[in-house]
Amino acid sequence: MNNKLIHWFKYASPQSFYPLAGKMIPWFWGLAAAFGVVGLWLSFFVAPTDAQQGEGYRIIFVHVPASWMSMFIYLVLAAWAGLGLALNTRLSGMMASALAPTGALMAFLALWTGAFWGKPMWGTWWVWDARITSELILFFLYLGFIALQAAIDDPRRADKAGAILALVGVVNVPIIYFSVKWWNTLHQGSSVSVGKSSMAVTMLWGMLFMALCFWMYSIAVALMRVRAIILEREAHTEWVKELNEVKS
Repeated sequence: MNNKLIHWFKYASPQSFYPLAGKMIPWFWGLAAAFGVVGLWLSFFVAPTDAQQGEGYRIIFVHVPASWMSMFIYLVLAAWAGLGLALNTRLSGMMASALAPTGALMAFLALWTGAFWGKPMWGTWWVWDARITSELILFFLYLGFIALQAAIDDPRRADKAGAILALVGVVNVPIIYFSVKWWNTLHQGSSVSVGKSSMAVTMLWGMLFMALCFWMYSIAVALMRVRAIILEREAHTEWVKELNEVKS
């Protein structure tokens, strides 16, 4: 057991993780493509038309997975940032930095698609609803994390400052999730919960496959980005210099 732990702990080093990430990236891109094709087919060609919302409801197959991923990525980002703050590990801060742009993209997609859904359903592009507002705050937390790290020249100091912001911002995630239960909001409640769903089976499967697509995409992009961050931050090391010589 100890030998296995030691074997995996070696990947906490940027030098060891860099080639591992390179090997994993094609697999996650392949899974993202496969899940995306199946998800889009189910969502837009197989799932039935909604009796109340018509064809316009299909935007939820992008909106809901993007919303899920925006919250999930933030929790993972905060976990990596907190680990780096507690153990002073270099790779942890790099992973947090790599996740932030994708999380911001997912939060933006959730807000953007939500506006397109809200216009025909509510008659307006935007309302200061509890869930929508807390999702907007999440988007700003991502942007604040990215801006804070960019404003500090020393990467290690930037990681620590970003970690504090990320950990403080975690409180917003349960607010997003439970807002429709805690307050009387315009935003509809969840149609999918653990063990049950009020959606048609084909709708549910379409949404789950799209969520898996977004998940695999997020991992693939984060791994690509962390490899770039590793090369940038470890440029002074011998192994990166040797790697650059081989590439050239």
